[in-house]
Amino acid sequence: MRGRYRELYPVERMVFFTDAVVAIAMTLLILPLLESVTEAAAAGLSTREYVIEHDGQLVAFALSFVVISVFWRGHDRLYAPVAHFNKPLFWLNVAWMFSIVWLPVATAMVGAMETDPLQLTLYIGTMFTTSLITVGTHLLLWRSPQLRTPGDVFDVSALRGVSVATGLFGLALGLALTVPGLQFWSLLVLTLNGPVEWALSRSSRWKR
Repeated sequence: MRGRYRELYPVERMVFFTDAVVAIAMTLLILPLLESVTEAAAAGLSTREYVIEHDGQLVAFALSFVVISVFWRGHDRLYAPVAHFNKPLFWLNVAWMFSIVWLPVATAMVGAMETDPLQLTLYIGTMFTTSLITVGTHLLLWRSPQLRTPGDVFDVSALRGVSVATGLFGLALGLALTVPGLQFWSLLVLTLNGPVEWALSRSSRWKR
């Protein structure tokens, strides 16, 4: 194929490599907790005292583990009908992997350091960035049918869903930085993802 960005490559190796990166990132989440357990044992803390003292880290670990799992599942579904990748898709995937690998670093800061606006930005902002890159990938695949398997019909509802999630991540970040004392509790707005997506779906049906 002629023209810039027209050269296509089989997608399987990129997907396998991405899966490995995600697995490593999820494993890295536990390392700060393992270190804190060793330190607590050396200090003579009981299990209860350890849990109380490191509750922030424990919650951040669980939340980040779930978030990465959800992002990976979305990535898996997104790439299921993809047969080839080009340079733009490759670099979008690299950016997505970077944000996933960075999340364990941001997670390690939570509970281990005093919460401040920069920590909130790095933690919630990383999730927002990953979701935003996913939107960009959806749009690229929508406009690049040559990358998808022949006969595949692009799932517009999936694009709507990830767009809603991205907006809610952005809202959570904004609330965390502007509402005193809210901090990481702002992520609870993500529970609105289903209702908002349902409302948008109903609205689009009425407009037809």
